[in-house]
Amino acid sequence: MDHFVYRAGRLWAEDVPLAEIAEAVGTPVYVYSDATLRRHLGLFQEALDWGPHLVCFAVKACGNVAVLRLLAEAGAGMDVVSEGEWRRARAAGVPGERIVFSGVGKTRAELRCALAGGVRQINVESEPELRALSAVAAAMGLEAPVAIRVNPDVDARTHPKIATGLSGTKFGIPAARAREAYRLAASLPGIRVVGVDVHIGSQITDLAPFEAAFRRVAELTEALRADGHRIERLDLGGGLGIPYAGSGEVPPLPRDWGAAIRRTVGHLGCEVTVEPGRLIAGNAGVLLSRVLYVKEGEGRDFLILDAGMNDLVRPALYDAHHDIVPETEAPPDAPRRVFDVVGPVCETGDIFARGREMPVLAEGDLVAFRSAGAYGAAMASEYNSRPLVPEVLVRRDQFAVIRRRPTFDEMIARDSVPPWL
Repeated sequence: MDHFVYRAGRLWAEDVPLAEIAEAVGTPVYVYSDATLRRHLGLFQEALDWGPHLVCFAVKACGNVAVLRLLAEAGAGMDVVSEGEWRRARAAGVPGERIVFSGVGKTRAELRCALAGGVRQINVESEPELRALSAVAAAMGLEAPVAIRVNPDVDARTHPKIATGLSGTKFGIPAARAREAYRLAASLPGIRVVGVDVHIGSQITDLAPFEAAFRRVAELTEALRADGHRIERLDLGGGLGIPYAGSGEVPPLPRDWGAAIRRTVGHLGCEVTVEPGRLIAGNAGVLLSRVLYVKEGEGRDFLILDAGMNDLVRPALYDAHHDIVPETEAPPDAPRRVFDVVGPVCETGDIFARGREMPVLAEGDLVAFRSAGAYGAAMASEYNSRPLVPEVLVRRDQFAVIRRRPTFDEMIARDSVPPWL
């Protein structure tokens, strides 16, 4: 469910017409629904209310400080993968004890920042990182709370570029080496083992891979406890898919995911941490764009929009599907036409959809990319020197720009010319 609905033939975000936002801010623009973000977070909190838990929003999905603050106010912690994301979470008012630091390539400077400023736990992904963290923590006279990320070698059955739980990926320590890694952790100064971490991928639409990974975590936890380690927390990652309209995928509901967690690890008495991002933010946002031209090509017609792959890279990067709908609702009997929907970026790959049947549109019409709230603005760039796409947050009948579009002068001023030129 989301809060982007047609009313009297026009598309609204909560109680604000999207056309009003386009007029005030221009296009392209990301628009988020406060109510949808809160509702989706609540679904995860309810799914885990059978035991102690913390839902940590994956900041990489949508890192705007306003979005992070509203989620934090609703009880979320944060999962971060860089110092920049840690600083965004802190700027949003999230205390360190509600921030989990993940990521395969943390620098010593990042580890030092997290330990000095506060962190709930650091999810360590390799023995070299474990030794580096020990050195940093010991030099600071601190103990680093650690969970080791274990790679369970489970096929998440998702796109290869977002699968993280197979043995051939860069993530985590192989399960066969996990007990040895925990023995190393226990021997190092400045390290306090608190839990086990696992994350197998993103946009997963089947519970079976999750259950397989969680069962392996349960077995490992029992073995580690037998080895004398105090395992208090299980960080089970995120990755639950969302229903991208038109994709044909029907993912499980958060309550089903929570029930699977309870079945597989509930008996261990651990606090459960989860790190959803896409399911909280994905359907809470749309990318609003305007038709520039309708172009007749050789054997195909093109709908050329003012949004490009720099604004929404997912289709070009992952062959991702986004439903693209007109801002003005088309009647059921309206004529339809097949388009390749493309952007203005000077790349052949700047394509949002091939052979997409849509209502007939004209220059100046507005369209909305649904399910664009996750990995949309967060992955946007200024490629082709196109200004970074702005973001807008809606709450009931109000909206606010939470990241403005930079001017060309501001973009150019970030460059500097050396004195010899």
